[in-house]
Amino acid sequence: MRYDRYRERLLDAVLSAPGTTPGEVRRAAVERGSLPSALAAYVDMVALHAYKVTDDDVAALQRAGYSDDAVFEITVAAAVGAAFHRLDRGMAALRGEEPD
Repeated sequence: MRYDRYRERLLDAVLSAPGTTPGEVRRAAVERGSLPSALAAYVDMVALHAYKVTDDDVAALQRAGYSDDAVFEITVAAAVGAAFHRLDRGMAALRGEEPD
């Protein structure tokens, strides 16, 4: 794809940049993979219905022990993962492929 290099750089920044959250957790958020239940529900909400995220959702993660920095990192990872998924599905549709 035309912008593969930019996509790779963005993903590398999200996963490998120094941060509060381990890279494996950020990768799981990007891929909507295996996460602790509180994070999994939040990542799904960000990926599928970001407009529904409220201060209460963030506060629940904070009460579960996640810092503001960790919540930010997980939010960015989930949003980037959702964006990449939508981009991939859109490009597949343009090629005439069936959705998975």
